[in-house]
Order: sequence, then C-alpha cells, then structure tokens
Amino acid sequence: MPEQFKHYARCRDALLERYPDLRPNFPESPWASATVNFGPKTACFRHLDSNNLAFGCCAITALGDFDPALGGHLILWECGLVITFPPGSTVIIPSACISHSNTAIQSHKSRYSFTQYSAGGLFRFVENNFQLKDEFWDSLNEEERVEEEEKSRSRLERGLSLFSTMEDLKKL
Repeated sequence: MPEQFKHYARCRDALLERYPDLRPNFPESPWASATVNFGPKTACFRHLDSNNLAFGCCAITALGDFDPALGGHLILWECGLVITFPPGSTVIIPSACISHSNTAIQSHKSRYSFTQYSAGGLFRFVENNFQLKDEFWDSLNEEERVEEEEKSRSRLERGLSLFSTMEDLKKL
C-alpha cells in the first residue's frame, strides 16, 4: 500500500519538522507508535483499535516459541478468517475497522507481539494546522467552516483511495 505509506510518512514528517525534539521510534517506519507485549503468553480478545486512523493500518508481528499449528492464530472476524500466524511473521491490517484477536498457545510455550500504529488524532492535528479540534474550528470563518465540513464528509473516501487495488499491483 504505497499510497497509504506515503500518507503516514507525510504526517510523520510534518510532525518532525514542526517539533524537531520529537524522535521517530524507527527511522524508516511511517508509524508513530509501537507496543511490545512481553507475554509470556500474549493473547488478545476480539477488539478494534478505535483510536487508530480509521482507514489506516497497523503492523503486527508475532514472536516467541510456539507451534503455530496448535495456537497463536490470527482471527479477522468480519472476514471470517482464522490465519496461521507463526513466530517471526508480520501482518498489516486495518485494525480500526476489522475486529481481530488471536488464539491461545500451548501451556509450555511463549508468545509475544510487536505492533506499530498511528493514532488518528495525529493526522487530525496535522490537518488542523497543528491545532486541537476545538481550537482549529474556533479559528475558522464561516466560509472556511463550510470548506472544512466538505473535507470531513469526503475524508473516508479519500482514505479508502489509499488502499492498493489489484490493478495497482499489476502495475508493479
């Protein structure tokens, strides 16, 4: 998803330029945040990451010493998928709109996870000229408010256009 990557990188770069004391977790990663779950048997109940960018994705990496045939499967609920997810594997999913979880592992084994993501609020902050929502809206005149309301109505469509299609992949 190169277009989504570029969208994330533009937000990251704008924040780093505006606030030079900020440091990215990893120089080439577009995501602003990372979480390490140290286990020893990391398992997640069905959930959505509702604070992440609504049309964005996060990267989840499974780590540990477990038999992926016997546990640690990734479940994507709305897709009806249960996916074998071995240690060392990474998946990139739209975690704010697809409920996901993972299955338990064997009692004598370990599973950890490493996740990278960006909060939707960071994108709104950058789009709002580095202002919180109320401050931004209070700064607008009537014409600017109408323009921003129109942008808000088309935000999801613009975000979905950042996903790659099969046609995009054929061009690679």
